[in-house]
Amino acid sequence: MATIRLLPELLINQIAAGEVVERPASALKEILENSLDAGSAGITVQLAQGGIKSIRVADDGSGISKDDLALALSRHATSKITSLEDLQRVASLGFRGEALASIAAVSRLVMTSRTANESHAWQIQGEGERFSKPEPAALASGTVVEVQDLYFNTPARRKFLKTEATEFAHCEEIFLRLALSRASIGFTLQHNGKVRHHLPPADTRQRMTAVLGQDFIQTAAFIDEQAADLRLWGAAALPTYSRSSRDTQYFFVNGRFVRDRLIAHALREAYRDVLHLERHPAFVLFLEMSPNGVDVNVHPTKTEVRFHDSRALHQFIFHAINRSLSAPQQTLTPRNPEDASPRVIAPYPLYSRQNNIPLATLSHAPAFYQSLFSANTVPYTPAAAAPLETELEVPLLGFALGQLLGVYILAQNSRGLIIVDMHAAHERVVYEKLKSTLDSHSVSMQPLLIPVTFRADSLEIATAEENDSILRELGFEIVAISPTALAVRALPAALKDADAAQLSRAVLSEIHEFGASQVMTGRRNELLSTMACHAAVRANRILTVPEMNGLLREMETTERSDQCNHGRPTWFEITLADLDKMFMRGR
Repeated sequence: MATIRLLPELLINQIAAGEVVERPASALKEILENSLDAGSAGITVQLAQGGIKSIRVADDGSGISKDDLALALSRHATSKITSLEDLQRVASLGFRGEALASIAAVSRLVMTSRTANESHAWQIQGEGERFSKPEPAALASGTVVEVQDLYFNTPARRKFLKTEATEFAHCEEIFLRLALSRASIGFTLQHNGKVRHHLPPADTRQRMTAVLGQDFIQTAAFIDEQAADLRLWGAAALPTYSRSSRDTQYFFVNGRFVRDRLIAHALREAYRDVLHLERHPAFVLFLEMSPNGVDVNVHPTKTEVRFHDSRALHQFIFHAINRSLSAPQQTLTPRNPEDASPRVIAPYPLYSRQNNIPLATLSHAPAFYQSLFSANTVPYTPAAAAPLETELEVPLLGFALGQLLGVYILAQNSRGLIIVDMHAAHERVVYEKLKSTLDSHSVSMQPLLIPVTFRADSLEIATAEENDSILRELGFEIVAISPTALAVRALPAALKDADAAQLSRAVLSEIHEFGASQVMTGRRNELLSTMACHAAVRANRILTVPEMNGLLREMETTERSDQCNHGRPTWFEITLADLDKMFMRGR
């Protein structure tokens, strides 16, 4: 029978290194977090061979005294916490006291530091389990940590490292992630002697622009929401900036980058109505909350957290993002104490989709256009348009000029030319109407003067018969008239002009595939989106000028109408100044 014995200190640290130091980027993260905790104003990172050969981080923070240098490389030694109460409300990025010891156990490490009240710096060197005594060194202020030959003494682990380019990419992502979290701090990154990033101290918007580019900023909804002790601020890109991967998703809790399923789900749900399922949103968001409300001591990497009131937090994030994607965005309000005043978002480039349409642009907008919506509305006529142009401010989307190839509406506003994808825009308007009426349990049926019949298979007939109450709740009356045919006797009033047979088939297919319960709960919006798509005005449908103007006014009073249900833009603006440039007027 094997005896139980204590493991050697080196082996303990190497086991810990397996959790904390997965690759060079992991070591870089831990060292950078220590620099941030030290109150640094500027940090320089130098890498060689993707960080495999060497990692050097120099900061101008508070430094480490001679007496504490050796302790800094000891396991479970930290200046961040002293008790369980401190752990429960920890606000620093580091607190476990094992990162430097783990790094030192698998590398050749040199640490040089100087505090403000010391006459010179002190340096300590470590290699595996051997550490030198502190020796005098030259350094103006702060701390320099140099990590050489990572995993030199654990070759089995080293062989799992990827190529230099891959390891550098991971290091660069860690660097940019932390640079986004602290805009007021200057960051510089060098690789193999070449400067890759130089980020001077800036405000939050400038740092986002430097890291993610102007395109992200120009398509971002800016957020600053508060409830109780929760505050969510930052930028969430509109759906037109959606990505094929999650490479532009940064979420920080009290300044700490986290990956959390609860937060990811809340954000996914907030984008659900406006983003295609195969695309991913882009965002840089900061959640501020009481440290007592979040447990950061979940995993050695500290990127996983647990929230004490997860349900309330989920709802807060969901509603904050949902509102931001619906509301007009004009300025980026101050986000950090160093930000002095609101900053106006830069104008969009030529052909760029504009900011969200402010709801209720006109105080008494024209009535809904008759041929595309319910029969109870009054048609919008050219006679009504004339006084609007002279007595009221020209609305945001202007007034219709005509159609282009039966697909686009061309309109003129006070700034220039508006181009509207009529199907995409109408689809969003119908979709939002369907959601509103279903939420209020006020879906009205439009009986058909002549029922529409279509050939159906046994599954479609069975689905219609078994789900009659659900279909009626959605505004449909679909009955079997033979073993091989169904008749549509009524449609939702907002969809009365849709192809009744195709629309009914689509709805029955959704109910059969996912079940009535799921269709009315988890997949409700997907069903309504399908219905709206079938009902939206089709390409090559010739609209009258009153109908076009009616659609423009409806867009101005419909939330999220600058994107269709799949996240595509519904309209663009070309200003007169843009047109002048195109035709070289004034040159």
